[in-house]
Amino acid sequence: MKRSLIIILVCLTSLTAFRFVQSDKKAFYKALSSGQEAAIDQALADLEKEKTSSLTNAYKGALTMKKAGFEKGVKVKVKTFKKGAFMLEDEIKSNPGNAEYRFLRLAVQEHAPKVLKYNKQLDEDKRAVIAGYGKLNNDLKSIVSNYAKDSKVLKETDLK
Repeated sequence: MKRSLIIILVCLTSLTAFRFVQSDKKAFYKALSSGQEAAIDQALADLEKEKTSSLTNAYKGALTMKKAGFEKGVKVKVKTFKKGAFMLEDEIKSNPGNAEYRFLRLAVQEHAPKVLKYNKQLDEDKRAVIAGYGKLNNDLKSIVSNYAKDSKVLKETDLK
């Protein structure tokens, strides 16, 4: 009886955490695309409260790279960008087939200043996103599809 209760509690906790991450996914992408420092800072603060996971690390990495654009001074901008890039790259290295992480890197690469030379995996990431698109949940498919409407790299027709 006691063992069954523990198993049920663990399952419920896991499902609640999963649902929370899913609903926060929209908030994360809204902050990432907003171009507003306050939204990025809030999303980073929210992620800091979460249990560390591959997903939270990838999200923190992407947001940190985006935040670099708001920093003062070239050295601080580059240092902040590299910190975020290291986080995201580490998660991609550990999960090379994760289409969402590849999408994050593609989006950052497409908008990163050329001087950073952070654009070498655009084609590789595009192929990974296209290959994994069908396995994404509907919310993420919608996010990727909306991104493709304005992207110069990833086109809506690629996702059909």
